[in-house]
This record gives sequence, structure tokens and C-alpha cells, in this order.
Amino acid sequence: MYIRIQPSETLSSRSRSRTRPSGRHHALYHSHASRHQPSATMAAYDRELEVARQAAIEAGALIKAAWNEPRQVDEKSSAADLVTETDKKCEGAIKKILVDAFPTYTFIGEEETAALGRVPELTDAPSWLVDPVDGTTSFVHRFPFCCVSIALAVERKVVAGIVYNPVLDELYEATAGGGARLNGEKILCSDASTLASSIFITELGSRRDEEFLDACFARMRSIAAATRGFRSCGSCALNLCSVASGRADGYYEIGLGGPWDMAAGALILEEAGGKVSDPVGGPLNIMSRRVLGTNGRLHAKFVDILKQGPLAKDEPAP
Repeated sequence: MYIRIQPSETLSSRSRSRTRPSGRHHALYHSHASRHQPSATMAAYDRELEVARQAAIEAGALIKAAWNEPRQVDEKSSAADLVTETDKKCEGAIKKILVDAFPTYTFIGEEETAALGRVPELTDAPSWLVDPVDGTTSFVHRFPFCCVSIALAVERKVVAGIVYNPVLDELYEATAGGGARLNGEKILCSDASTLASSIFITELGSRRDEEFLDACFARMRSIAAATRGFRSCGSCALNLCSVASGRADGYYEIGLGGPWDMAAGALILEEAGGKVSDPVGGPLNIMSRRVLGTNGRLHAKFVDILKQGPLAKDEPAP
């Protein structure tokens, strides 16, 4: 199943449906690769996925090496929007591997985009969408939910994706039509069918003005009132993968950083049997900075709640 990208304008059922990680840690790419052999249905983008996996694992090694070291931290848009030297080193390492292997493909990375001051246009050309450290604030605080996210879009369709959390040694991957896997094992979403038996995930993002906080918490309150509880882990890509692996039942965010945050995770979630869309139910536009991902069964119910939620000034609209 393909995710269409719109053009940019500027615990019984859960334990059965998810894959439990092995808990083993691997320092070398080949030890990971042996656990992630592509299936026959992945043949169309087998090489791209293999190279993206190598890039993610090498960047993950940089994250692990820096985990207990002092951080050089700079602010971007606010005190809640951070960048470190590790973000930049990881993006450089990823870009070298991807560009060396596929020199004609476009590369769109979060840190290069930040330096440019705008998100480049996504064209029909094969394009890598890369977040070298999704969850930089988690990385800064040594909270173990950060990851490398790499997606490939062809003709504006996401066709391959890797999300790798090197701290927990969890590598999610998918190709369009090839299913989703965690550490080499197939994963599926939960079968929760009622909001009362579900948990959802959302994030506060980087804004801290009163109008935004009022709107954000109003949306959270509406969903919290109907569900078992919510979580906030600091990474869009890992949040989508948590729904894909049955650890949560829904995730939404309005105002996330950019397409690199959601592209790979959205494909992984769809390939695990879930559904992704705009939070109010329209088609997913990964350039929109808005996303809703669910196990599928609860999608319409989450949409019904979010349709009633307020938006603060300057939040991205549908």
C-alpha cells in the first residue's frame, strides 16, 4: 500500500500482535542485516532498503557513542527545539552513504533544511527524507526514545522506510506492499476496538505560548476523557512505530517538525495494518506537519474527536 504525498504549498491481543525485541545488542551492520533479510515482495526496493538500513545503523552507532558524553546543544526556534553536534554528524554520515550509493536521488535532511530556512519542494524524483535524530530533546536528556528515520519517496509516494532506535536496539522497516518488521519479525497493530480499552500518544511540540497550550491541551483532554490513557515519548517516528507494533492504539500530532518526522513511520504503520490520515480525516499529506495514525479500527472514532478540537493561531490547518 502506498502513501500518497500531496504537494507542499510553501495485553492478550497486544502480545499476539506485536513482536518482542530480542534484547541483543549489535555493534556491526552485518549482524543486524542477518536479522533483516528482505522478502520476495520487497524486491523492487531491496537495494535502497539495504543501504538505508546501513546508514541508519551507522548513524545509530554515533548516537550510542555520544550517549554518555557531554552535549553541545543549540536552540533553533525555541528552548524546546534543539539541535546537537550529533544531529549534524549523523546527517552527514547518512547523506554520504545514501548519495554514494544513489547519486541521482534527491536528499532532504532536517538539519540541511534548517540551515536553508525552508523545506525544499518534493518532486517526482526519487527523494530521501531523513531525520538523523528524531527526538533530539530525548537524546539531550538521555531519555531512551530517539531514533534515526529514513524514508524513500518515488513519484511523491513513500516506498521504503527505516526507523532505528539505537538505544533500545529496535529497528523497524517496511517497503510498500512488503509488510512491516521489527528486528526482522513481522509486526501488526493491536486489535483494540473501543476507545475505552485504548491508549494514545501525542506530543507538545516546541511552542509554549498560552494560545497554543490551551488548544493543545483541549485536544488532549477530549481524547483522554474517552480513552484509557496517553503517552508522550518525544519522537513522531517512534510514536507511529509504537502503534504499528501494537504498543499503542493511536497517535496524532499537529505542528510537528517536517516530512522527515513522519514519512518512514507512516509507511511502517500502514504496512502493519494500521491507517494514517490528516487528524480530521482527509488524506495524509506528509508536507502538512499534521498526522493521525491508528490501528485502523479506532480511526473514525479518533477523527470524530479531533474534528471538534480547536486550533491555535499559526497551527497548520487541514
